[in-house]
Amino acid sequence: MPRIITLLTDFGTADGYVGEMKGVLATRAPDCTVVDIAHDIAAHDVESGRLALARYWRRFPAGTVHIVIVDPRVGGPRVALAVESEGRFLVGPDNGVLSAALLNPGARCVALPVPSSASPTFHGRDVFAPAAAQLGQGTALDSIGIPFTEPIVMRTPEATKLAEGVTAGTVIAIDRFGNVITNLVAWRGGTVEVAGRILSIAHTYSDVPSGASVALIGSSGLVEIAVRDGCAAAVLNVSRGDEVILRHQS
Repeated sequence: MPRIITLLTDFGTADGYVGEMKGVLATRAPDCTVVDIAHDIAAHDVESGRLALARYWRRFPAGTVHIVIVDPRVGGPRVALAVESEGRFLVGPDNGVLSAALLNPGARCVALPVPSSASPTFHGRDVFAPAAAQLGQGTALDSIGIPFTEPIVMRTPEATKLAEGVTAGTVIAIDRFGNVITNLVAWRGGTVEVAGRILSIAHTYSDVPSGASVALIGSSGLVEIAVRDGCAAAVLNVSRGDEVILRHQS
């Protein structure tokens, strides 16, 4: 049965790089459905690619092949990977961007061969797209590479308990709306301190008036800080890595 192949890259859409990869997929796996996830991951931002992949890779059916290309060391000594995890496949560089799938205990991966004809600056087209096409056509993982047992795995930092009911977290991402995403979990509610402001955790954005700051539980289950109809990162002058304090509701 033809499979779905998804694409997540930092290539943008202005230069035709994504088109070249799609041309390879259309030629080698013409029956597969290609789904664009995003191509505007910030250039070379492996961490943003890792977090984006974590949001969606399990949402697709078993058998889906995910291509993830955020690859600042392309052509260097890093390994080209193909991974099988929870019935899905992923291909991309061994730099931590595939961590969401590699963290599963049953994940297996292989190192892909890099043909001598491959461009040292475009493995997305010459290594990863061909491998994804093979997987999309039903080729077994073990048939396209050699076993690889030490992939790079990155983890979201854990929040730290400061005192009873008080937890210190960090900003792990800022989305395109300027929403500030943290590594904090607050199932019981509470208050969040960020950039010198203390915000009660609300239900949704519309709980506050336009232009007001609000803390809430985002769709990923993590605490987020937003400005209704605005950009929280700019308004609060918050960046990735900044500290956020959660005081849990008793």
